[in-house]
Amino acid sequence: MEIKERIEQLVKILNQANREYYENDNPTLSDNEYDALMDELIHLENDHPEYVLDDTPTKKVGFTTANQSTFAKVTHKNKMMSLGDVFSQEELRSWVEKITDEYGPIEFSVECKIDGLAMSLWYNHGKFIQAVTRGDGTVGEDVSVNVATIASIPKTIAYMDELEVRGEVYMPKLALASLNTTRSAQGLPKFANCRNAAAGSIRLQDANEVSKRGLEGFWYHVPMASSMGIKTHLESLEWIHSLGFTTNSMNIKAYSFEQIWKRIEELTELRDQLPYDIDGVVIKVNDLSIQQQLGFTIKVPRWAIAYKFPAQQVQTTVKDIFCTVGRTGKVTPNAALQPVQLAGSTVSFATLHNEDMIHLKDIRVNDQVMVRKAGDIIPEVVCSLPKYRDHTSTPYVFPTHCPVCGMPLHRFEDEAAHYCVNADCPARVVASIAHFASRDAMNIEGLGEKRVEQFHQEGLLNTLSDIYLLDQKKEELIHLDKFGAKSTDKLLSAIEHSKSNSLEKLLFGLGIRQVGAKQARALALHFKTMDALMKATREELNALNDVGEITADAICTFFEDDQNQRLIESLKQAGLNMVYTGVTVESSPFTGLTIVLTGSLQYYDRNSATELLQTLGAKVTSSVSKSTDLVIYGQSAGSKLTKANNLGIRAMSEDEFMEMVEPYR
Repeated sequence: MEIKERIEQLVKILNQANREYYENDNPTLSDNEYDALMDELIHLENDHPEYVLDDTPTKKVGFTTANQSTFAKVTHKNKMMSLGDVFSQEELRSWVEKITDEYGPIEFSVECKIDGLAMSLWYNHGKFIQAVTRGDGTVGEDVSVNVATIASIPKTIAYMDELEVRGEVYMPKLALASLNTTRSAQGLPKFANCRNAAAGSIRLQDANEVSKRGLEGFWYHVPMASSMGIKTHLESLEWIHSLGFTTNSMNIKAYSFEQIWKRIEELTELRDQLPYDIDGVVIKVNDLSIQQQLGFTIKVPRWAIAYKFPAQQVQTTVKDIFCTVGRTGKVTPNAALQPVQLAGSTVSFATLHNEDMIHLKDIRVNDQVMVRKAGDIIPEVVCSLPKYRDHTSTPYVFPTHCPVCGMPLHRFEDEAAHYCVNADCPARVVASIAHFASRDAMNIEGLGEKRVEQFHQEGLLNTLSDIYLLDQKKEELIHLDKFGAKSTDKLLSAIEHSKSNSLEKLLFGLGIRQVGAKQARALALHFKTMDALMKATREELNALNDVGEITADAICTFFEDDQNQRLIESLKQAGLNMVYTGVTVESSPFTGLTIVLTGSLQYYDRNSATELLQTLGAKVTSSVSKSTDLVIYGQSAGSKLTKANNLGIRAMSEDEFMEMVEPYR
């Protein structure tokens, strides 16, 4: 899978996970799985800023709650951020040392990371007045009536001024067991874990029912503590504890990384014995004045971090091995597993990657295997357990023919994957048409994969060119299941509008092997027309900066194919634009420069800024080095700008950048 495609996939997966977590309180990804995916996305975006999407979850806290919610929306007076995460001893050490290098030896608070629902409580004149969920960090939901049923939360306090206290509403393990016993007796599905149960309970419409759920709360942050004259974080917790709030007795002070790590090891051992779920350990700078100096990034505080426990591994049985086919024809083997609970969700399938991986791990049908949730949306098989094998276990033989169309599979030189090279394979047809219609290709709204599959089954879409014949089948479209006149008109309008797209969109949509959006744009900029590109030699293609030998060969192979030539001609006849219509600049102040973008840009999203700079002749990279010519920085610029200054590299603010590019916009 290409990097850009993986970023798009991760954004889609994580945004959907955020909807399920924050809107529906029914997460389908465990915290470990979500964190691994998010960590992968952050690293990919850092390395490839040109592919950062506008709706990336790495720039957002939580998720905006649904409009149809019955809970009133409340804007937080103080933004309610989430915490940054680390997953290894090395990452945590780096975070600690970065702070101590600047401030010297300091105190840290080390706390259990409660696996519940973040909550803000408000008091005035000594009385509880409101409870608000985190929501998207800026706007949450008023769940005061339900939170008021939690007996341990004080309804009156001996403090008359306005006060906000933040913490976590959670469900104890015993309360979950009791609730699931009741639900099972009633024929209702059980909650997978304490977090799901707590979140689902807080969103019930019946406060009486909420009161029966046994919810509790730990309170761990006082946003206005510093303005009240309190000097340290732990002193603020002692103070709210004296007012009647429940704070966690497991909190300790630490003065070095070694002490912090020792506590993490202790909590890891104690984890299963605690009466509540924890999914990590939170480390905070204790001194509130240092917290203020460290401040915040656009998304997280710099003075706190969450160490997340490693992903779980569980043992289960491989019931079957089967293969799926993607749009490029790539065949991916998967394991059908005996369903098993893993990190709060039921796992029934896992990826096996490719034939070599199956042989390397010696995975067989009926094997006992270890499965983990880490960096992939589908969990992966870590290893087989040969000691449990019996006579029913035999080595897996990779198929020689496509499981969908039956045509012979091909394995390209230097690639681990097998491919179905039949362009008419139904699996390839559906996936390739959905890709062609995707946002970064032809951007045909309403033609997602499920809709394409429906149209293909009805015989309406069999090739890319069939998209532009749908206007002749309007009556058939109107009468399809879950499709009507309004949807049909909207789709046909989007199809017509797509005909005017610039050449690079079409090139990317064609799904040429090795040609991502970046390569498609470079090809369109250089050759200007489809006809010129189709006549290009391998040598001409290989001479371009963004096109290597393998990509050049893939492009030529694509256009040498008679079927693909007929496809291009049919798209021409349908009225599709075949020329580059974007901005062309022979020379600009940025021509030939290697540029790094950093910080939060206000006028452009990262992807648009990258495209503009590439149009102006610049090369955009993700990291600052001695070869970097210019760093363009937005708000909250961090280490990249600092490194540029240390290396004496020219830096330009976004406002200066906007002035310089004005003539080219």
